[in-house]
Amino acid sequence: MLAPGELVGRPEGEKTPPPRVLIVDDEEIMREFLREVLGDDGYAIELACSGREAVEKMSASQYDVVVTDIVMPELDGLGVVAAAKKLPYDVDVIVMTGYASMDTAVESMKLGARDYITKPFNIDQIRIIVSNALAERELKRKAAEGEFYKELSRKDGLTDLYNHRFFHQLLETEVGRAARYNRVVSLLMIDIDDFKTYNDAHGHPAGDAALRRLAYLLRHSSRNCDYVARYGGEEFAIIVPEVAADAALRMGERIRSIIESSEFEGEDIMPGGRLTISIGVATFPSHAQSQDDLLTHADRALYQAKTAGKNAVVLYGGESVN
Repeated sequence: MLAPGELVGRPEGEKTPPPRVLIVDDEEIMREFLREVLGDDGYAIELACSGREAVEKMSASQYDVVVTDIVMPELDGLGVVAAAKKLPYDVDVIVMTGYASMDTAVESMKLGARDYITKPFNIDQIRIIVSNALAERELKRKAAEGEFYKELSRKDGLTDLYNHRFFHQLLETEVGRAARYNRVVSLLMIDIDDFKTYNDAHGHPAGDAALRRLAYLLRHSSRNCDYVARYGGEEFAIIVPEVAADAALRMGERIRSIIESSEFEGEDIMPGGRLTISIGVATFPSHAQSQDDLLTHADRALYQAKTAGKNAVVLYGGESVN
């Protein structure tokens, strides 16, 4: 069991603000008693002498835990619990009650209170309940932080698309699924035409802005179930599950047309006065028997699109659109 005040996962020596605890009671002797008990555990303690004052404080500042009496004039502990659930941040409310008010304590739990403390108080019980609430909050924070960094590791920092490494994991998964269930999956490899010309003329910051805009257009021109990735440099890829070769070719042409008709700042210096893309398309299992084959053949189709004059879409082994 954690010692009172000890938080899970806090690196040793790291300076972090102490948990903030708001104590709410209309009796001064109870407020001061709880301040002394919980203050000894290293928490930052604030006091409120009524439910209304507590709501004002919770609205003006952020707390980790609120410990409130149930029976108070004007706005009681149930009102504090209800107000806490409407806050734009998450706070744990612990209610204090006498044995005669246990039904009210149960009602507070239904409203969203985390726990309750019974009077007369047991000091160890108070410390353990507050400590456990804070420890659980820290666990939740760490879990959410872990999910954030997990997602961050999948994304390209510039475009917010999937990155090269995660693209290969996705492609392996989708080709494996298609092989296992006798389905199809297509791959579009996309490259910006003459992007060096754009970068040389406007500089890399403008080039980065163009990449971000292209990423936005690719993402919003694809289905929710498609996977759009930055493959590297000015090259992108879209994994298209459950779409056969002909439909993938039409999708590629639609995307090519959208990019050609979209405006990019400073694109007038590009050949033809527009920023354009070339696309290579290949489909599993029509054109490939493995993920490596699919990637290689989509890349070859992209090369054909480039050599055919750019601003074109080529299906591996044959048809092209430009």
